[in-house]
Amino acid sequence: MSHGAGLVRTTCSSGSAFGPRAGAGQRGASPSEGLLDQVYPRTQGAVLKVAQMVTLLIAFICVRSSPWSGHSAFRYFEVVTICNLIMILAFYLVHLFRLYRMLTCISWPLSELLHYLIGTLLLLIASIVAASKSYNQSELVAAAIFGFVATFLCLASVWLSYKISCVTQSTDAPV
Repeated sequence: MSHGAGLVRTTCSSGSAFGPRAGAGQRGASPSEGLLDQVYPRTQGAVLKVAQMVTLLIAFICVRSSPWSGHSAFRYFEVVTICNLIMILAFYLVHLFRLYRMLTCISWPLSELLHYLIGTLLLLIASIVAASKSYNQSELVAAAIFGFVATFLCLASVWLSYKISCVTQSTDAPV
């Protein structure tokens, strides 16, 4: 039995479900051609990222519109929500413009998993603190609720990233 070196592909780094040689005979027929991935915005991961960005933006706007936003707990909530939003947008753009093909020195599924693990934990802490300090202010209560919704969506992304980076690679590895 030969245990030669093999290539392990994940659904995240392959670019499409059609494989690397799909449409190789026709120029432009393959969905893996070009800079913009037109299939990615319809994937489960992309829809989840857009939902996370929208809920984080709404939570951030709710805190900013509150007169009590000067409290340090809400400043922390603002920082966590906007940093998570920026990072999720960065990962969305990396997949949309296929930057993972040019920057191969980074394990994108693993870095996305680590971002979601750390970001979800910080967002959960920020949402709990914001909920406990809301003092029945409707803007702050809404921000905490959207923070918890975004935390749940990020947990779903943790699971999806885990499946892509860890489970797929361990089941596809040569025996």
